[in-house]
Amino acid sequence: MEDILGLIRLRIKRATNLIPRDSRTSDPYVLITMAEQTLKTGVVKDNCNPEWKEELTLYVKDINTPINLTVCDKDTFTVDDKMGDADIDIKPYLQCVKMGLSDLPDGHVIKMVQPDRTNCLAEESSCIWRNGKVVQEMSLRLRNVKSGEVLVEIEWIDVPNSNGLSAVEF
Repeated sequence: MEDILGLIRLRIKRATNLIPRDSRTSDPYVLITMAEQTLKTGVVKDNCNPEWKEELTLYVKDINTPINLTVCDKDTFTVDDKMGDADIDIKPYLQCVKMGLSDLPDGHVIKMVQPDRTNCLAEESSCIWRNGKVVQEMSLRLRNVKSGEVLVEIEWIDVPNSNGLSAVEF
């Protein structure tokens, strides 16, 4: 797999205030797409505030390719319903990773990312030094729906024999 800069591990933690799609509740799962890659979490039955606590890993070839997150409602006899979507902007996070920091105190905040019109952040998000790595936890406000947020954490994983982020311009 040449041309891969590295891997991004997404921890899909939980969602809150999802809109019911089946009478009073939903059976939500999360679909993650980036270029030709598509991954999905398991289904949480009868829950509009589901907890997945699942890890999904994507390879990154281009930092400008958005990661799209779509929450869907699993239906048995009909097409699954969309429950909203959000894009994950990895550039602010990758700028922190590229700094090549080390030996910071655990929990040290490297950068604060503010919600704005270009991202789907529901609130301020921090790039934090944890267990010798930079991680970013973000609460994403779902688009195309009345309510719903998804809590996600991202972490960069270097790939052996890859140039990584060293040659990437931000």
